[in-house]
Amino acid sequence: MATTKKVNTKVFVLDTNVILHDHTCIYQFKDNDIILPLTVLEELDKFKRGNDPINFQAREFVRILDGIVGEKLFNGGIQLGEGMGKLIIATGKPFTEAMKQSFKDDIPDHRILAVAEFVKNENPDRHTILVSKDINLRMKAKSLGIMSEDYQNDKIKDPQVFEKSITEIENYKDQLIERLYNEGSFPMAESEISGKPVPNEYFILKGNKSSVLARFDSVSQRIVRIEKRVAYGIKPRNAEQTFSINSLLNPDIKLVSLTGKAGTGKTLLALAAALEQNKQYEQILLARPIVALSNRDLGYLPGDATEKISPYMQPLFDNLSVIKHAFNPRSQEYMKIEELLKEERLLITPLAYIRGRSLSNAFFIVDEAQNLTPHEIKTIITRAGEGTKMVFTGDMQQIDSPYLDMKSNGLAYMTDKMRKQELFSHVNLVKGERSYLAELASDLL
Repeated sequence: MATTKKVNTKVFVLDTNVILHDHTCIYQFKDNDIILPLTVLEELDKFKRGNDPINFQAREFVRILDGIVGEKLFNGGIQLGEGMGKLIIATGKPFTEAMKQSFKDDIPDHRILAVAEFVKNENPDRHTILVSKDINLRMKAKSLGIMSEDYQNDKIKDPQVFEKSITEIENYKDQLIERLYNEGSFPMAESEISGKPVPNEYFILKGNKSSVLARFDSVSQRIVRIEKRVAYGIKPRNAEQTFSINSLLNPDIKLVSLTGKAGTGKTLLALAAALEQNKQYEQILLARPIVALSNRDLGYLPGDATEKISPYMQPLFDNLSVIKHAFNPRSQEYMKIEELLKEERLLITPLAYIRGRSLSNAFFIVDEAQNLTPHEIKTIITRAGEGTKMVFTGDMQQIDSPYLDMKSNGLAYMTDKMRKQELFSHVNLVKGERSYLAELASDLL
């Protein structure tokens, strides 16, 4: 399987989970060659049926492969495009003695390793790299002297990008703070804030006598004072929550990212803001990805489809209950929530049920977005029609997917790519407000 490529290019052997993470991955390796073990195609065949994101990825990749199929895929490879490398499908390779000594089981992972080792030995003048999102498989490869790495295409460079949402400035001039209170805003050029803030960046300006909360409006190029607002009975308890409500209630901000540890109020604030604006939107949608626990999917749970998904949706119902209990059951606000639920204008649903829809004039909240891949985030956002606002919430410390981390999850990726856009706002909430016990546990455990 030796190739005729230049010595300075590489050969990448792909694991199945890379394709299930990003079905366009074969186009992300520039002029390097890509080896696709036949075992990977066998594994993909098991994922083609179903409504989960990985099933979608498998089907889309098979369609891509069908468009470039040919005999050369198995003999020399097919060029993927101008300036790009070749795609080669490799049939199974015998286990070397080193493989037999280390890995006795004939399983898909080991067959992929056998292909990677064969390719490495056939191309001594080129770097052969196994690409996998499985840490264990990468470790196994390295034990055989095979270079291995995670899929890097959608990883952000700065994993702390989601923390950069609020700028606190000490010793700010009291005269300028007073001016903000009196005038409501002033030109950025007169703010005496150094550097160039990103659109909708939030500030805590502290003087010797007073302080003020503010936002940079990139459209008008002004620093605007932020007032505390109540959203459907929910009052902000700190500056971060005040900034969050400001973003959520601002009609010019169409995409909002709220990050923070458990108990900071991300989902509660998003839902309260949606209810506050229920007259402005035809529908309020709350969704979250279903991440099965202990490697068991929904089929293991008893009941029909509604009963199976109910445990996963319960946290969203809990937040709705908190808002409802802020009002008297006979109040207009309480009855409005009941009306929205009855008319299905307020709908709590698994994220998989949203795929394929076009969402117009909707307030769409996606909870636990840290468990989504960058491609899934893109798929969701491209569902947005006219008049739709999208809010993604998540905790970077609670990533449940084994193939995502703080650099590769969709929420961090979106925040990194969108942070300089005028229609986007990001707030990272730090202070827990659920309870002292929850705050202590989040910090210490």
